[in-house]
Amino acid sequence: MPHINIEIKAKCENPDSIREFLRSNDADSRGLDHQIDTYFKVANGRLKLREGDIENFLIYYERPDQEGPKQADVILFKTESRSPLKEMLSRSLGELVTVDKKREIYFLDNVKFHIDTVEGLGAFMEIEAIDYGGTLGKEKLLEQCQDYLRELNIPKDDLISMSYSDLLLAKKD
Repeated sequence: MPHINIEIKAKCENPDSIREFLRSNDADSRGLDHQIDTYFKVANGRLKLREGDIENFLIYYERPDQEGPKQADVILFKTESRSPLKEMLSRSLGELVTVDKKREIYFLDNVKFHIDTVEGLGAFMEIEAIDYGGTLGKEKLLEQCQDYLRELNIPKDDLISMSYSDLLLAKKD
């Protein structure tokens, strides 16, 4: 299922303030998911297998590394936990890095919020404005992200340009 995201990632010094904002705006909490994202070696974009208690997907995406709101072109394929897919991809493509995180998942309409604790990296939050059907458009998604950045008082210095996989790979060097 291809769709467009406009997303931001930021360090999260005070997850309780994010939770309070989401609660006070009647966000739909989907729960806490322990996710293992295995990234594979690919020629273009990023390919990862997400294995979680709530979300299980093979995810391909292309996204620039830049701070602040950025467009991601995403293709999701729903998978089942404990399928042979990980072994098939690992053997054929090779593994790049594994991201182990605990993720709180919330929704306000089409906007998905994550509060993440990533092993080896710390606490982060993400905002993803999602256009599943191609009806909202890039400008509306960008506006939603910028509005939530302001409402949540996220400092520019807290914005992260890279994926968790890139941050973990950089730590290894």
